[in-house]
Amino acid sequence: MGCGGWHNHELALMTIMYLWHATLVGHFPCRPWLTDNGSLTQSLKRRCPDLRVVRLHQGPGLPHYDERPPLALKPRRLSLIRDVLLTCAGRPLIYAHSVIPTAGLAGPWRRLTRLGNRPLGEALFADPLVRRHPLQYRRLDGRHPLYRAAIEHLTVKPAALWARRSVFVRDDHPILVTEVFLPEVLRLPPPQHALRRAR
Repeated sequence: MGCGGWHNHELALMTIMYLWHATLVGHFPCRPWLTDNGSLTQSLKRRCPDLRVVRLHQGPGLPHYDERPPLALKPRRLSLIRDVLLTCAGRPLIYAHSVIPTAGLAGPWRRLTRLGNRPLGEALFADPLVRRHPLQYRRLDGRHPLYRAAIEHLTVKPAALWARRSVFVRDDHPILVTEVFLPEVLRLPPPQHALRRAR
């Protein structure tokens, strides 16, 4: 096989490594945050009035292997990539990663390119024409690029981090938003309605 090809067992391992789940099994400290269906930004603001959005990167790039299927993107197709850190009093809470296919940048998502340090989530939840697909979940470890990107902002680097993602659609144009939950978020009171559903 030529350079860059994949054997069948390598493809199988890649699929497992990047598999996201529609449900969560078990109880663990981060679960109430993961399963809260509302705006994460608003939920954090209620618990941290000093919440800040720090834009780390925004520009054209290639989506990760597991981000292409939910967006129906072909390999090597560029998208707008946006990475931000949500902090409370300087402590990192969430590493957020968004993928916006270029087709949507000429249509309903054009305004998102001008967000700066404003939260993307607020803009999405404020728009009544935006539909959100069901959440998906995954425990990320060192094999996943989003884990490696997130731990760059941590002094103590855990072996794994929980993440969730969902597709938002407006006028048939999707974007994918992934939120990686960092250890400091557990210092905040969890969403109460999510706690009640978990009981």
